[in-house]
Amino acid sequence: MLNQYREETFSSHPSNLGAIMANTVAQSLNIPAFIVDPVTTDEMIAEARISGVSGIHRRSRSHALNIKYTVRKTVRKHNIPEDDNQFIAAHLGSGFSIAAVLNGKIIDVNDALLGMGPFSIERAGSLPLWGILNLIFDNKMTLDDAVEKFSHESGLLGYLGTRDFQEIERSAESNKETRQIVSAMEYQISKEIGAMYSVLNGQVQGLILTGGLAHSKTLVENLQSRLSYIDSFYIYPGSFESEALAEGARIAMSNSEMVREYA
Repeated sequence: MLNQYREETFSSHPSNLGAIMANTVAQSLNIPAFIVDPVTTDEMIAEARISGVSGIHRRSRSHALNIKYTVRKTVRKHNIPEDDNQFIAAHLGSGFSIAAVLNGKIIDVNDALLGMGPFSIERAGSLPLWGILNLIFDNKMTLDDAVEKFSHESGLLGYLGTRDFQEIERSAESNKETRQIVSAMEYQISKEIGAMYSVLNGQVQGLILTGGLAHSKTLVENLQSRLSYIDSFYIYPGSFESEALAEGARIAMSNSEMVREYA
């Protein structure tokens, strides 16, 4: 695990430091350390892995930590059976993860890091293949160039030149172009949520909205209007990584769930 994080086998992301830092602390204090619901958590069903091109598989990379924590929180708070529940969960931060969650397992989710789902603050999301090919070949982009473009220089940042969503919302009040871009993002979020609604056969206890953009009253209200066919909305603005990590470690130490060995 440590070698794969150091070598960035799966992705280049700040969360790669987690295991390395935890291992250093654990060794110095002679205590156990656990990885809890990392971004590469993979519980996808077989159908969700097939891409449409032989040799290319859909990958599970999502905000699993926050998604799974808010699902558990909702189940406990509203007395929903832990072994019989279905939710759509949408983490809306700098990147977006929109997941179909069955009994606590993420059975399908867009690749939140690169190339799937709605465009977000700085990520491109799903794109027309012809446009991708033209952009790469016309500009003679390297792999690193393309990854940087689509994962850190696109979305609202690429269109509007800023990552500050509060600034963008203020601009949208008077600027028609800004409003149209934000509306397109809301449209794509709603469309992806609709796709996950279909994955779960329309049988859901509700939609969970979390992440930084869930602080936006306007965004939440617009999504509720677009998704009126979903009965219940559970809103958890921000991220709960620290609480989720603490809860995961407590669960592991209490032996209430099996701790898996990484292989």
